[in-house]
Amino acid sequence: MRFSTARRPDPLVDITPMIDIVFQLVLFFMVSTTFKTSSGIQVDLPRSSQEVVVAEQDDLQILMTLDGTTYLNDSEVEMEALKRSLEEVATADINRLVVIKADTGVEHGRVVEVMDLARGLGLTRLAIATEPDESAGSSRP
Repeated sequence: MRFSTARRPDPLVDITPMIDIVFQLVLFFMVSTTFKTSSGIQVDLPRSSQEVVVAEQDDLQILMTLDGTTYLNDSEVEMEALKRSLEEVATADINRLVVIKADTGVEHGRVVEVMDLARGLGLTRLAIATEPDESAGSSRP
């Protein structure tokens, strides 16, 4: 009795389909990723040497431009509409953070007026947005 001593051919693993799938997954995740975009409203924020606090997505953003326009989450509003919107937010979530982004040239009285409006409705978590001041950070000892 003779046994065959011939070797079986080594199986070939074709990885081309796997590379195609991985490439398609990479493309899918790149396209479906949401990127944080800043609003198109130009506001020159005041400078501060203090630590920067990162804003959360559910924060209420009030932008005040130099020309007197007020925006609530990128939508232009008048003071009465702002008051109604703040009332709705206050009834839904009293602990919501209100971030005021006022241009450096905006009158102090207008900013205080918006802050008083929010506080009067019970929204006590207020923040004024600033940009980091690089020159102040370098002068520290």
